[in-house]
Amino acid sequence: MSKMYYTKEHEWVKVEGNVATVGISAYAANHLGDITFVELPAKGKTVKQFEVLCAIESVKAASDIYAPVSGTVVSVNEELNGRPEIVNESPEDAAWMATLRITDPSEVGNLMDPDQYDEYQKEL
Repeated sequence: MSKMYYTKEHEWVKVEGNVATVGISAYAANHLGDITFVELPAKGKTVKQFEVLCAIESVKAASDIYAPVSGTVVSVNEELNGRPEIVNESPEDAAWMATLRITDPSEVGNLMDPDQYDEYQKEL
């Protein structure tokens, strides 16, 4: 069974065993506007929690995407190369950006569950 978590920078992560699927929240996608480019990370890239994983560009801004957990990139969503607008259409499902092999499962304790994230958004 997978569990969903969020960061204060509006990334989401779906954790299934030792694999984390990462993307940006609907809140982030809405605030960025029309996504024009997603710079996916390289397979094999190793990141620490909250380090830059990849980047995204929209008609409004360019933003870094941070790793919600430490790990090694095992796959990327190549479909975003040709259709970055998927991020606007399905930010928390089809527009996943990368999967990571988690190196420290305890780090999910530094993240928000969906209810905490909903409360956090109300404060913004």
